[in-house]
Amino acid sequence: MTRIHIEPEVFLSRNFHIWGTQWLLLTAGDFQSGDYNTMTVGWGSMGVMWNKPFVQVVVRPTRFTFDYMERFGSFTVSAFAESYRPALRILGSRSGRDGDKIAAAGLTAIASHNVDAPGFDEAELIIECEKIYWEDFSPDRFLDASIEKQYPAKDYHRAYYGEIKRISGIDSYRI
Repeated sequence: MTRIHIEPEVFLSRNFHIWGTQWLLLTAGDFQSGDYNTMTVGWGSMGVMWNKPFVQVVVRPTRFTFDYMERFGSFTVSAFAESYRPALRILGSRSGRDGDKIAAAGLTAIASHNVDAPGFDEAELIIECEKIYWEDFSPDRFLDASIEKQYPAKDYHRAYYGEIKRISGIDSYRI
């Protein structure tokens, strides 16, 4: 797919749609060595923090991708057209521990421009990020008691903030 470079200042994202409806692939690792993993994510945010454009993602410690987020200094988030929904379901429901789920989903990992983690050739949007902060969710800080229901296994997410190093997308992601 042909994507163009988009500066953060002109990046156009319908955040509630992209996270809650469209979903994204979170990918961490090193493309050159072939040591990377991806998972579908639907919770996260984008904005400005510490005067830097950022993407924030959350990963449960039980997920295979958690180890990659811990070991590597970068990650990407990639968005896809609706026709790729079956691939995103595979990548969100299977573990990389059990085989090559990327191949099973029919996607093609590609080198990023500014970070080690790959994006995907089929993606309409790839945001490359360098990790700058992490923090574990703590149940004693939930001000809304209903949040605890999201954690029956007590596997609280770790939040990762990544400074956006490059955005590549189709023209509809640009103001």
